[in-house]
Amino acid sequence: MTWFNKQSRLVQIILLIIPVVNWVVEILVRWSTWLQKGGVVRLVICIVVTVFGIVVGWIDAIWCLLFKHLFLQ
Repeated sequence: MTWFNKQSRLVQIILLIIPVVNWVVEILVRWSTWLQKGGVVRLVICIVVTVFGIVVGWIDAIWCLLFKHLFLQ
């Protein structure tokens, strides 16, 4: 998560727009956050991202562009 947040906004959005790359980035960021902080809501989000990662990645790209952080992060 810290690696992703250290990237420039443009790099974050590019990583979240590319279809397979966004799924991998979503899985790595979400699961690492859950491992560090825990929580039921984060676990549910991790499971949803694992299944529907590409769609969630595009939503996160728009969310990151507007609000400078991932959706539900």
